[in-house]
This record gives sequence, C-alpha cells and structure tokens, in this order.
Amino acid sequence: LSLSLSLSLSLSLSLSLSLGLGLSQAMEAIIGPPPPPDDNLYLALGGEDAVLSEAQQREALVQVLEGLGTREKVLLVPPDFTRYHSRTGPLTAACYEHYGAGGVADVLPALGTHAPMTEAEYARMFPGVPWDKMRVHDWRNDVETIAHVPAEMVKKASDGQLDEPFPVQLNRLVWEGGHDLVISLGQVVPHEVMGMANYNKNMFVGVGGAAAIHLSHHIGAVYGMERMMGIAWNPLRAILEEASKQTTRLPLLYVLTVVGRDDASGDLVTRGLFVGDGYTAFAKAADLSLKVTLTLTP
Repeated sequence: LSLSLSLSLSLSLSLSLSLGLGLSQAMEAIIGPPPPPDDNLYLALGGEDAVLSEAQQREALVQVLEGLGTREKVLLVPPDFTRYHSRTGPLTAACYEHYGAGGVADVLPALGTHAPMTEAEYARMFPGVPWDKMRVHDWRNDVETIAHVPAEMVKKASDGQLDEPFPVQLNRLVWEGGHDLVISLGQVVPHEVMGMANYNKNMFVGVGGAAAIHLSHHIGAVYGMERMMGIAWNPLRAILEEASKQTTRLPLLYVLTVVGRDDASGDLVTRGLFVGDGYTAFAKAADLSLKVTLTLTP
C-alpha cells in the first residue's frame, strides 16, 4: 500500500526520534551527501501552519511561468486520478490556462503501471483541460532506454544488496517529443519505496518503463522500506539523481505540493508549493512534508 495523503492518513511510525538525522547520516555514509543547491529554486511557498488557497497557488505558479518566458510546445506530466488529493489538478489546469491550447501540446499523466484515466476522471481532476490533449503512458511498450546507471553505483547505493545496472527509461513522447518545457507536477509525501514520493520519480517511474519500475521497487524492498520511509535522500533517490544526469537536455520544471490535515476542520489543506528544476525544490518540499504528515514516536 502506498502511503499517500490521498487516503487522508495520519501516520504514526514506531521509529527512533532520530529518524530525520540518524538514518540520513547512515545513508550518507553509503551514498554520499545529497546534491548541492546549485539548481534553480523558483518558488518556496508555505509552512507547517500555512493554508494556501487555490487562488494563491495559481497566482504564485503563473508568476514563475511568466518569469521563464514564452514557450511554444509544452508537455504537462501530472499524476493520475489515484493522486486526486495531491492538489495538482488545479495547478495543471493553471498551466494550461497560462500557455493556452497553442502552447500546451500534450498532457501525459504519470500512470506508472496504473490503468489509463477515464474521460470523467480527467475532466474532474483537470477542469478546463481538453480531453484531446491527453496521452496514455504505455509502460510496457512506448518507452526509450536512454542509458544505464552503472551496476557499481546500484551495488553501492543498495548497500551491496543488488549488483545490476539501472535502466534510465522514459516515455518516448517525453524524450523525443521536442517540447521546449516539460512540467512535472506532483505531491511530495512519504512513500514506502522512494522514502518520499515525487520529483524525478514522477519521470523515471511514473512515465518510465517496466524494467525501471520493477527494479526501483526491488531496490526499495531489499534495502529495507523501514530504513527509507520519510527520508528524502536515500539509495534509490541517489540512483534517480544519477539517472537525471543522463537526461539534462530535457527542459524540466518540477511543481511540487505538500498537503496536510487541518486540525480544526479535519480537512486536507495545502501547506506548501515548491517549484524548481532540480533537487533543491524537492528537498524543501520533503522537509515540510515530513513535518506535516508524519508523527514520530519514541
């Protein structure tokens, strides 16, 4: 079961209170430190007690898009309907409204191995985005293997559990579509395989191929899900960062939400919105997500 705020879960993990420090330090001894903050962080909005309205999020995102200048062929990669409560549906619609029908060429939901969205699900999640823009990710057939993360890296990152290369795979539309901007949208939330979901997982797993999807879950299982839950920088993330080095020609922009539960009303609210082109935006979103989605117990 993927631990997702879509299920409105309040998580209580019987882990050491040193979860955010001790395990992270142990992992760094194996995989090295996380990437330096030399990428672009365009937006870091919110906080533990913040309640961001849809209007606030749209306005902030559009300001970022305006700052990036004109784009003529945009690909949107949002989550599918199983992540309806990620709050990225309205943001996907905001991207479409900003660039228009002539600017947004394709919408490719990051299905992973899920079934394609129905037209009704699509209309509910992405209001105002035409159905004819929707493309289906065929994870078994319509993928390109771009490169491989060396087996030595996988062995080191998995603490010696696996010794095989990791295939860097993407949907052909992503890799060969000739878009001048690829916007990946998603929610950063604790995840049993990735430690913290989203960011480049949305690309290499969400619109990746069978080999990459299966191996990523294998790595998470053999390394130990309990060692990675709630940890942003972990062995599998290190492998995906290495994979990202093979796809730098893609004009990627990550739009990441953090969703938590309002104690007073019991409703899900957006606590944060982070936009950037690399690890920094994800790291900041993961830090906030850890604070608003996990209850650490002694």
